[in-house]
Amino acid sequence: MELKHKNELEQNGRSLRSTVRQLVEHRLFQPIVIAIIFLNGLIIVTETYFIGNQLLLVLDKIIVWIFVIELVVKMIGLGFRGYFSDRWNWFDFGIVIGSLVFYSTPFVSVLRLIRVLRLIRMIPAIPALRRIIDSLMKSVPALSGILGLCILIFSIYAIIGTTFFSEVLPAEFFGTFHNSLFTLMQVVTFESWASQVARPIINEVPWAWVYFVTFIIIGALVILNLVVAVILSYLGQDEEAKREEQMARLFQENQDLKNDLQEIKQLLLEKK
Repeated sequence: MELKHKNELEQNGRSLRSTVRQLVEHRLFQPIVIAIIFLNGLIIVTETYFIGNQLLLVLDKIIVWIFVIELVVKMIGLGFRGYFSDRWNWFDFGIVIGSLVFYSTPFVSVLRLIRVLRLIRMIPAIPALRRIIDSLMKSVPALSGILGLCILIFSIYAIIGTTFFSEVLPAEFFGTFHNSLFTLMQVVTFESWASQVARPIINEVPWAWVYFVTFIIIGALVILNLVVAVILSYLGQDEEAKREEQMARLFQENQDLKNDLQEIKQLLLEKK
């Protein structure tokens, strides 16, 4: 009797999980979640104009509990192992739990940070954004080499700038190594680099144009293009992997079909 009761409970549990899983995988489930995240963002933006508005605070609490319900529903439908097998679900879990933990605490700044981080949940919710971020994460090892090259080039040019231009401009530009690094960052982002940095130095040191032109070509154009090329290559790798997977599946299906036809042909020959 106890075994029968236990089997019935297991069947009911599987039936409940199957029903909840169908809900989670429904085509409207994810768009509704995205809409709620958008609403959460609008509430946060509106609160910057109406600070302490009670209606907005109540709506924010409701949204937090909606996220909690979504979390529980996904855990039931996917199971704990299935849910936590996706690293993006770990991120969602941390954001939702953090919202609950800090909501009733005096750490207002941490709560505001958590509320803003809720908007990042838009990334795993939208497949296109998720694919881009996954490609960026995969490209980090390759980008580390480019980062090392960038640090080397910046260091060389910072030392040259500190050596030759420290007395031409105020010390805040090329007075020390770290000031030179910050000035080079200003140059590489093209923020008032010509009028504020380059031209005053070239007026005093005529050959300085070589310094700035070569740094911009190497630092801004070459390195930036290298970064873009690496990221695009990883984005292309994901698409290529999907195509290869589809081709392999089609090939396997074709082979299975050929085997089935061969068996049917063999059976027909045996009957004759």
